[in-house]
Amino acid sequence: MSVTGVRRALRESVSGLPRAFWWLWASTLVNRLGAFVATFMALYLTLDRGYSASYAGLVVALHGLGGVISSLGAGVMTDRLGRRPTLLVAQTATALSVALLGFVHDPVAIAAVAFLVGMASSASRPAVQAMMADIVRPEDRIRAFSLNYWAINLGFAISSVGAGFIAEVSYLAGFLIEAGMTLVCAVLVFVKLPESRPERQAAGPGETAEEPVSLGTVLRDGRFMSVVGLSFLIALVFQQGYLGLPVAMGEAGFTPADFGMAIAVNGVLIVVLQLPVTRLIEHRDPRRLLVVSSLLAGYGFGLTAFAGSVGVFALTVCVWTLAEIVNAPTQTGLVVRLSPVHGRGRYQGMYTSSWAVAALVAPLMSGFVIDRWGAAWLWGTCAVIGTVAGLGYGLLMRRVPEETDTEPVKQPTGSAKPPIEPVKQSPEQVKQSTGLLKQPPEPVSQLEDTTTRVPGSSAS
Repeated sequence: MSVTGVRRALRESVSGLPRAFWWLWASTLVNRLGAFVATFMALYLTLDRGYSASYAGLVVALHGLGGVISSLGAGVMTDRLGRRPTLLVAQTATALSVALLGFVHDPVAIAAVAFLVGMASSASRPAVQAMMADIVRPEDRIRAFSLNYWAINLGFAISSVGAGFIAEVSYLAGFLIEAGMTLVCAVLVFVKLPESRPERQAAGPGETAEEPVSLGTVLRDGRFMSVVGLSFLIALVFQQGYLGLPVAMGEAGFTPADFGMAIAVNGVLIVVLQLPVTRLIEHRDPRRLLVVSSLLAGYGFGLTAFAGSVGVFALTVCVWTLAEIVNAPTQTGLVVRLSPVHGRGRYQGMYTSSWAVAALVAPLMSGFVIDRWGAAWLWGTCAVIGTVAGLGYGLLMRRVPEETDTEPVKQPTGSAKPPIEPVKQSPEQVKQSTGLLKQPPEPVSQLEDTTTRVPGSSAS
């Protein structure tokens, strides 16, 4: 592709999105630049503190349990109080609890604070995803979710390598850096992001009032809960990149810097490939995309059983990273499609809880399997889970309706476009538009060439 083609592709990937989205994107990027706890918790507990893999699994599981509880509660807060207040509370609490984690040494205290960190850090996710769905047009959401995921991994790619070397000097410094960066995110939200929660419209004469959405409503939605279950299986596999993989590499004699280099491939590939791949998959069959990504995830981790060097570990990371690139925006777009407008917080909270439950179960599973049978069994289990998830998506997506573009989109403050005024026409123009005034046909050379327009592109 030429330089001009690359520039055009990049412009079309980022154009047409509201200003509020970019502030939300910037907040995500800053937060991930300071990421440390989720990536290096297992190594901190096993190598720095000398605890067993089982204890590390227990602590990380408590971190996940906190996320399960807060995901549902934050979903309710997102719908009732608003997206912006939920983000402010979540990010401030995350900064304080992460800083505290670096100073506690008692095993019980470490477990308790890790639980608090899990609660605080997961509370912002339903609000971020609901706000993004509020302010972005339906036809642009896959692209917006991809850009947000790209920001997550751009920050992750940069922070993983640096944090790996920081961990060899001082784990406390890593905790404090994450706390500081999270506070910066809270400031960005407070200063730049307006509230985006849609207002309920009163029912007009002869219209039926919209039924309120509760957590019970979400739980009774069988189709959506099937998506949540499949999301849990996929999350269970992907979580092994942050617990099973570092523990297995540590037991094989690799250093934290080695793990940091291997896992950084994940972020680098997403940074390089997320946008061009999104352009390829944006209008393709989501059923096929979810099936393929599930199989890539399972067998990508399955190949880890044959890795014996940092280079081979990095190659296996490449395989399951391709699964992430396809799965993340496709699955998030599916969740928005199945969610009612005024219940987005609760639906996103339930979806987020699938990842939080996986964060609870995955460390227990990986710690137990590695301690009892070895890492090879863990990677084989991942291959089986990926296969089951792929089959599940293949069956479920037969019943998912097509997405429509009729829902209202929240216009953030300062981003509303002026209304288009009607064009005044002369009597001759009126006759011409209605066919009463005959005109000779234009030469073919003067007709607009519409074959070069890119479907779904927006003007910058």
